[in-house]
Amino acid sequence: MNIYRNWFLASRPWSFTMTAISVSVGSALGGIDGGFSWAYYFVALLASILLHAATNLINDYYDVKTGVDTREVATAQYRPHPLVEGKLPGQQVKLAAYILYLLSILIGLYLAATRGWILLWIGLIGTFASLTYTAPPLKYKYSALGEISVFLMWGPLMVSGAYFVQRQAFSLNALWISIPFGALVALVLLANNIRDIHHDRDKGILTLAIILGQQKGLKLYRWLIILAYLAILLMSIFGPLYIWSLIVLLSLPLALRLLRQMLKQVPADADARTAQLDTAFGVLLVLSLVLEGVF
Repeated sequence: MNIYRNWFLASRPWSFTMTAISVSVGSALGGIDGGFSWAYYFVALLASILLHAATNLINDYYDVKTGVDTREVATAQYRPHPLVEGKLPGQQVKLAAYILYLLSILIGLYLAATRGWILLWIGLIGTFASLTYTAPPLKYKYSALGEISVFLMWGPLMVSGAYFVQRQAFSLNALWISIPFGALVALVLLANNIRDIHHDRDKGILTLAIILGQQKGLKLYRWLIILAYLAILLMSIFGPLYIWSLIVLLSLPLALRLLRQMLKQVPADADARTAQLDTAFGVLLVLSLVLEGVF
């Protein structure tokens, strides 16, 4: 049973909540604007989670292969990391990632054939961004482009793609609504990189946190959280969100506690704590959209 547990943990299933939220936001907005298909929702969600799992595996594979992730790195101290711990062979992890990519692509082709071929291009962009994140020759995560990619993938691309699956059209409103959550997902990586500034610099990696330095990096972190909540407030009052979406502000105390902790001392699990905020923020956003659709 341990081998199955190791594979399960290597995929980082706790991170799938962010993908589920992005797909749910886009799908719920599509349902508000017209009919909602549970079948297409679950198919889109499955394709997205498979792609996310493939991304996690291939990212860890190259991080370990290039020596970026070791037993000493902070991430390996607070969460299971089967590849770093030597519990899974690297080549098998790489093969598993490619199998997950293939499955995601096959499901994506089905969605493209049934809902519109523009989805093929969205899927190709997402797959390319995933494959080249830490893999050579681009490995753009190490060139301070990781946060921008994460924002685009879990924000505009995934939310707009999920909306298109439901409505077979794009929505400017969905694009605007995707921005606050996409920014918060990007903050998970920024928190990770702020914590790992010294480690990453020693490994010859360039990140946004290294370019900015810890103090300016924390200032950016703080302002993006403030702007995310401000965006929800303004969009709930003036549109395109709804008055129900003010319930997202219930997660504000969690955000304030996180900010106080980050500004006092960046914790070893800074990325995990930021992900918890993303989850609270995102679940409340999805709930508000469901309430709007129902009432």
